[in-house]
Amino acid sequence: MKSIVPLLQNVPLFQELSQADLLGISPLFIEKKVKKGSILFLEGDAGEELFLIKSGVVKIYRLDEAKEIILALFRDGDFFGEMSLISAGLTRSATAETLEACTLYALKRTSFVQYMEKSPRLCLKLLETTMGRLRQANDQIYDLTFLGVRSRIIKTIIRLSEQHGIPAQDGLLINVKLTHQQLANMVGTVRESVTKVLQELQDDDLIQIDKKLITLRNVEAIKAEIR
Repeated sequence: MKSIVPLLQNVPLFQELSQADLLGISPLFIEKKVKKGSILFLEGDAGEELFLIKSGVVKIYRLDEAKEIILALFRDGDFFGEMSLISAGLTRSATAETLEACTLYALKRTSFVQYMEKSPRLCLKLLETTMGRLRQANDQIYDLTFLGVRSRIIKTIIRLSEQHGIPAQDGLLINVKLTHQQLANMVGTVRESVTKVLQELQDDDLIQIDKKLITLRNVEAIKAEIR
């Protein structure tokens, strides 16, 4: 499993580990190849594993009266399920499903505890990561509470560009394919509202969409649309 070491070196959670520690922990990861549309865990399941994505895209969501609410998207180099490493017996707070065929590495809590005990900096990194994601969740709650639908859609596009954006010839490309319905599930609205706002942004030449990929042509001008 030496091949996983370069991947671990680029994950903030593991950057505090020495090369020797990375080589020591890498064999504890179990490789999993899963198909598109696979459920990795369900809300309410016992949480005992951290997942690290080598390739593919995973969505994290909850169901509210059968309506899907997407909380986060993770792709190559991201990790999720870190809450399971903090305390034994915690249940999953959401469901994880693959949006593409994925190659994942899973790390069980029981295997990780020994490294947490001897590395205070690793424990601090885990806490920092958890707090960062909590702040992001609070921001999303604020948006849902105080912003109108149009502003929520635009802010979600900006957030996605910050998390998954790559420079492209025409601007900043969100490197995740998303349907209008999936965007609606992230924003807490209906698909028709997303379609309307995206069309308006395209008409104003602020974004372009090609094969479900959104490119932000002028990020600052798009931010100015939030009211």
